[in-house]
Formats: sequence, C-alpha cells, structure tokens
Amino acid sequence: MTQAIRIFDPIAGIRRNEPIVFSVDEDLGASFWWARTDRGERVLCQRLSEGSEPGKTRLVACLSFEGSVALTLEAPVEEGVATLAGIREMKGREEDCFVRLDTGAFDLEMCSGTAGGLGSSKWGLRHFRSLGDGFELLPSGNNAIGGFYGPFFTPENGLINPPEHTVVRIETIERGPVLHHYRMHGTIPDGLLDELKGKSFTIDWRFTHGTPFFQRRYVVDDFQTVINGRAVTNKITVGDEFEGGVGELVFDRFEAYGGTRYRSGDPYAGELVAMVGDTVAHSQNQNPKFEEFRAQLADIESAHWDLYWRLFCAWEKVLSEDEIRDRLARVRAASHVLADHPDQRPWILTDRPVDVSAVPHETIFPGPASKTVEFHEASGRAMVWWTSAPSGAFQIVQRRQSGWVNWGSNGENECPELPVGVDIKTAYGRFADIWQNVADQLETPPHVTVEARP
Repeated sequence: MTQAIRIFDPIAGIRRNEPIVFSVDEDLGASFWWARTDRGERVLCQRLSEGSEPGKTRLVACLSFEGSVALTLEAPVEEGVATLAGIREMKGREEDCFVRLDTGAFDLEMCSGTAGGLGSSKWGLRHFRSLGDGFELLPSGNNAIGGFYGPFFTPENGLINPPEHTVVRIETIERGPVLHHYRMHGTIPDGLLDELKGKSFTIDWRFTHGTPFFQRRYVVDDFQTVINGRAVTNKITVGDEFEGGVGELVFDRFEAYGGTRYRSGDPYAGELVAMVGDTVAHSQNQNPKFEEFRAQLADIESAHWDLYWRLFCAWEKVLSEDEIRDRLARVRAASHVLADHPDQRPWILTDRPVDVSAVPHETIFPGPASKTVEFHEASGRAMVWWTSAPSGAFQIVQRRQSGWVNWGSNGENECPELPVGVDIKTAYGRFADIWQNVADQLETPPHVTVEARP
C-alpha cells in the first residue's frame, strides 16, 4: 500500500473507539483489511459500499488514541477472521425486531413498529443497555429512542404518536464488524393540514464497534406550516424516551453547555391532563373503546403519557372528530396564553444542573443549544446529545410518578425546533462529571488526511 492515513485530534483527551472514515486512491476489492498503527497495533478496517468507486476505496476503522496516530494498510483479512471481533448480531426480543446488536459498547434493538397504537408498537430503538455498567434504559420495550413527531403528529394536525401508528421499512446500507448503517423509510399519514399531506422521511442510523456513542440523521420532504402560532419550515421534533419504573428515574438532572436558560412547568400538559379528566368524566361517548380508555386512565398521574395523546387521536376512534377538535381547541387556546404569562413563567438562567422532577409538571423548556445532557446524580450515568445545528428549544421531562424521562427537540405547545437534516451524535456512559468534554469530542471529530508515500 502506498498511502499513509494520518489522524490528528484537535481536542485534548483520549478517544475511545472513535470511528475514522478515510478514502484511498486504490481499488481494494476485499471487504476487510488489516492496518497497522505507527505504534505497532493491528487495526481492522471495513470497506464501505457508500463512497467507494473505481479507483477509490472508502474504509472505516475504530481507533483508541490520544493526540495523533498514523495508519498503514497492510493486507486483506483472512476469510472468516473479521467476524471474530466486532459488532455481533443477536436474537431480538420484540416481534418487530429488525436487528439486535452487540456493538461492544451497547446491546440495542432496532424495531420497525407494528402500528398497533401502543407504546410497544413503536419503531426506533426499543431496548438500549450499556455493556459497561449493564444498565438498561428501556427495559419494558414500551418506549423508544429516536421517535420523530412534530409538526406532523400534533393535535393541530390531528395525528399523534407516529412511532405507534406507522411502520418503517429498514434498509441495510453497511453491515460489518466495524460499522452497521441502517436507513429507515417512512410515509407520514395525512392529517388535517393540507400542507403536511403526502410527506415521507428517512432516518439514517450508524453504530460502530466499541464506540460509546451512535449517530443518526433525519431527512423529511420539504414542508411549511404553522404550529403554536409560529411559522415552521423544515423543523421537526425528535424524541428520545427512557424508563426507570414507577418512582425511579433513569436520569434526574438536565444541563445545557454553557448554562441552561429555561422556563419550568408545562401549561399545555396541565391543560391536557385537565381535559383528559373532564373528558373521562363528562363525555357523552358510550362506545367500548371509550370505556377501555376510561379504565386505563383511572389513575391519571401514573398513566402512560401516551394515553393522554391517544385519547384525542382520530385514529383511535375513542371520540368523534368533532369532539376532538372542540376539546383540543380549548386546550390550545388556554395553554398558549399561559405558556407566555410573564408573572407565572419567568425565564431562569443558571449554570447549575436542573432538578427537573422538582418543578411543576416535572418539565422544563430550555432555550437554544447544540450540546445537552441528562444525567443521574447518584450513579453518574449520563446521556449526551450533540446536534450539528442548534435546536431552537427543548422539552425535558423527568416524571418520577411513572419513571418516564424524555429529551425532545420542541418548544412550548409541541412546536418543533430541530432543523431537518442535522447530524445527531448521542453518547452514553458514566461520565456525568466530564460530560462537557464528551460533548466537545462529539462536536469535533479528529482530522484525517491521506498522504502518498514517496
């Protein structure tokens, strides 16, 4: 091989199984190659289908190093050897499991959804366990990481909870010991708003061997609408859910890089809960579906949050469309006023982590940020998000009664705030005390250059 791959890290610190993608100006036909670092370590490289072409081969390797390192490709991997160390596929637990992976860092299960209308019907990552500490963030499979919601699945469009009411087709782009790359394809069902009809989306997911983070990217057909009285052009809500069980929180603090600016409480949630109670008590509906929901909502405070939404979803046929429109119009009118009430909801600026479960509705709405964290104070476990463009707002929920925790890229009243097409890196580990360093590494990957040898 006549080319050297040089990797330089502009961020101080140790990189652990950092995915390094590079191209060489040669036709390398084999799927897997050995490379050797300038320190004598042998590294497995996987040939990529995307980006490789005649005269050019694109590869990926995962490297642990500090400062800088150089690679030299040596030889193809002997047949069968590449499968001995790398990402492993395992038997899934859910009926709609597309793939379950042991990445070397995580045991995760990607599901395609069943459109059954339940929490267990969702597509996305329905199980996620750290192999480092053995902790499972989604033990029941009734919640998911990676949901995509507003503006399509909002009361204003008459649709709710897309991971529960749609399925996705999953395409395998790359599959090997170093990298698995999947692409979800979904069609958004038509709702009430004409400008949001006929839209589709894709979500790319990348998992690499031993890496303490994963990557994704959401792409949606162009759209423009109005949510919460604001123009929304190509902005979406991405929601990651976690569950600890009644009375237990997977994460109990939130913080944004450089300080957190937020308003506490969720007037919309309060109005919605009140309307759920009023509906259960006074609606004239007598159908069996309504009675089923009445029973499930007997203990409103402990009920799964999705039940509130589903009660007002036209697809569920619990209520007539006219009643749904009327009741949700009243919820929106009241909550829009309360959300911006200067006396009741002042902006708070702090450089300390926020105890979300201690505020009204166990919810805060932080302002713009590109690097955020939710962590568990006692154990130090933390989930860190970096987005390649800032989200204009977030909704963070840490609800102790149900044990449900959420990270959502939306502002007040379900208004989506994350630009379509941004890259998201999400890291997990017991690094609550160093999360800002982790976020910096997510934001700034190592520099990679390929040099021809003399």
